[in-house]
Amino acid sequence: MKKMTIAAIALLLITSNIFSQTTNKFIDSATVKYQFENLIDKSNNFQGYKVIKATSLLKLQSNVLDSLLVSKKKILANADFISSQKRIIDSLQTKSTASETVVSNLVSEKESISLFGIQFEKTFFKTLFFLIVLGLIAALVFFIFKFKQSNAITVESKLALKQSEKEFEIYKEKALEREQKAMRRLQDELNKRKKEFSATLPRA
Repeated sequence: MKKMTIAAIALLLITSNIFSQTTNKFIDSATVKYQFENLIDKSNNFQGYKVIKATSLLKLQSNVLDSLLVSKKKILANADFISSQKRIIDSLQTKSTASETVVSNLVSEKESISLFGIQFEKTFFKTLFFLIVLGLIAALVFFIFKFKQSNAITVESKLALKQSEKEFEIYKEKALEREQKAMRRLQDELNKRKKEFSATLPRA
């Protein structure tokens, strides 16, 4: 009977110790706020004051310092992470700026045309090209008109020349006829005078 009582007391102490360690571990891993509330709840009341065990207060202090240390490590780790992310962002921004510059240069090259080493905007170049083509067409039309006009004048001149030549030939023929008639009349007159002269001469 005595042995059973000792065994029961030993089992109760072991169970109580295990429960206490588990509870302490749970409390140690709890939030600082919960640990403060637990400390206040477990403390004794004395004449309107709370009596807190020195060991519990020291334990709470240790837990708070540990929490602060963990928080500081997390803050430093976050600061390193933020710094790393900032470097990455700065690098990406630099690459983005370089890419925008390249794109801008490509767009500028696409929108412009190089002629004799001079860059012209496509709109200006198209307008200039259109004006040049229009000028050439106008010059071509002008020269065609002038050629046709000259050709017409040449044809008219040729016709006039042919007409003049024809009229000259007619004039020559008529002049020849008049000359021949005049020569015949002159010959007839000479023959007539000769006969009259012969008639007036005395016969031998």
